[in-house]
Amino acid sequence: MGCGKSVVGVLVARRAGVPFIDLDLTIESEAGMPISEFFETHGEEAFRVLESRLLPTVLQPDTVVALGGGAPVDDENWRIIVERSLPVFIDCEFETLWARTAGTTNRPLRAGRTREEVQALHEQRLPRYREAIYRVNGELDVDTVADEILKLWSG
Repeated sequence: MGCGKSVVGVLVARRAGVPFIDLDLTIESEAGMPISEFFETHGEEAFRVLESRLLPTVLQPDTVVALGGGAPVDDENWRIIVERSLPVFIDCEFETLWARTAGTTNRPLRAGRTREEVQALHEQRLPRYREAIYRVNGELDVDTVADEILKLWSG
């Protein structure tokens, strides 16, 4: 949440000349509503079920995919991610993530939560994120982050 995966993903895909898929946008298309509305209407558990069902469909060869921050946390999702892709963790300090997502209304896991609650969620997810094959410094500008990921992907 807030590491820049969607923006960076578009840049990497464009530079590599391959498709880009954002899992969250795929979920919104399938659900026929924004994720924030889906969370309000159906809850997080239903969202995670839909996310897990759609995950294998977006992990295609020669495609850059941005995954929502909760997708890798599920063990079965993680198994599929590792089998079908080259996971890259865009690593940012919590302070950066908090600042980047300030004032957003489309992030249901941030909306209505205290800073401490969001930080606890981030820290809970970090061990899984750190299992990614590659780790890139998300504190850098998006062009540099995209270049670093492209080098990993091309190499």
